[in-house]
Amino acid sequence: MSFLDRWLPAWILLAMGAGLLLGRLVPGLNTALEAMTIGQVSLPIALGLLVMMYPVLAKVRYDETRRVTGDKRLLGLSLVLNWVVGPAVMFVLAWVFLPDLPEYRTGLIIVGLARCIAMVLIWNDLACGDRESAAVLVAINSVFQVVAFGALGWFYLQVLPSWLGLPTTTAEFSVGAIVGSVLVFLGIPLLAGFLTRVLGERAKGRDWYEEKFLPAIGPWALYGLLFTIVMLFALQGDAITSQPLDVVRIALPLLVYFALMFVIGLFASKAVGLDYGKSATVAFTASGNNFELAIAVAISTFGVTSGQALAGVVGPLIEVPVLIGLVYVALWAGPRVFPNDPSVPTHRTRETAS
Repeated sequence: MSFLDRWLPAWILLAMGAGLLLGRLVPGLNTALEAMTIGQVSLPIALGLLVMMYPVLAKVRYDETRRVTGDKRLLGLSLVLNWVVGPAVMFVLAWVFLPDLPEYRTGLIIVGLARCIAMVLIWNDLACGDRESAAVLVAINSVFQVVAFGALGWFYLQVLPSWLGLPTTTAEFSVGAIVGSVLVFLGIPLLAGFLTRVLGERAKGRDWYEEKFLPAIGPWALYGLLFTIVMLFALQGDAITSQPLDVVRIALPLLVYFALMFVIGLFASKAVGLDYGKSATVAFTASGNNFELAIAVAISTFGVTSGQALAGVVGPLIEVPVLIGLVYVALWAGPRVFPNDPSVPTHRTRETAS
């Protein structure tokens, strides 16, 4: 593995620390970064995510996605985990851990509704999951996000609490924010990756494209990830460091959520007969969340200084280190949970993927 890959957890922790320090120590930095927006989309974060996602989506063999769309077990399980199990698990955890903090509780429920369409591609790639499956599942989640986010928000914030005799929350979500998140964070890099693959193979052939071009652009995915982390934590460094006890209260249910959804996804996939590559993809798409959308929705609905917005901000603070840890869990569990499975990565396949 490359030097960058080998020490990735350390680089991520350093990026988080650098972002927090910048946001805390540089006067007016978060205000300047917040001003760099179009609608609800932060331009610095959008830039980092586009740089991060483009190399991963350029690696996808789009001519092989038909085998994914024909796998009913994969698609059905992923949809159930993302749109039935995930939101329900977050709802329960939010009420169990934060019964006395309604703003943070609502923020966590919103995080649970925002299914991941961005960073999951990085975690899946690092764990040597199935790239084509990841691309298809992320695209399907983006469609469901536009259609189902508002309805599920209404159900989990008003209908279900009313049935259970719990306090309800009134919220109207911006459809524009949801559509904008999907188009920017998935549409642009997906189109760029697809065109690069098609035009690159047409001009130079698949061997040149995969053996020369992809290794050249590959490191930029991790550069984009680190830049995104620095920008995100610089934007919210003051809010996070000024309320440490609140951050801990919000972090506990998130820790449980990410770990629980990953384990459920991995073993449910094995139970229905999926191999390691597809099981890792299902597990990461089920456990990751679209924090960009959750933060944008919370801010536009409840305000930038609201508890709901802080809960959204704490999401990536916990998600980034936990999911990078789950990458190593997946690589460790692969040969043990999926013995004799040819899709389990070896040292050689991991070096090739990098």
